[in-house]
Amino acid sequence: QVQLVESGGGLVQTGGSLRLSCAASGRIASFRAMDWYRQAPEKQRELVARITIYGSTNYADSVKGRFGISRDNTKNTVWLQMNSLKPEDTAVYYCAALRPNGDHYWGQGTQVTVSS
Repeated sequence: QVQLVESGGGLVQTGGSLRLSCAASGRIASFRAMDWYRQAPEKQRELVARITIYGSTNYADSVKGRFGISRDNTKNTVWLQMNSLKPEDTAVYYCAALRPNGDHYWGQGTQVTVSS
């Protein structure tokens, strides 16, 4: 079992930036990928960004060009840099570790609120 702890959420104005961090209690290099998901009120949880064990990345269309995911295996930490934030980015953001069997370990989430 690995513990994931997110931080860095908060309230920001439209057009602003936030950097989310995810600190893992174990080796993130042992997972297929590290993901950031988000869930807005009354909406399904959606995958926002993924960085694989090989360092390749992919993003939801809604955040391409604005968000960047990165990792440091030596620190067992993953980041999500979020720029040009929009009110529709408002959600709880979750860090998740993709296990070899396809399941995820989840963090507790961090709230991001973008005011218009």
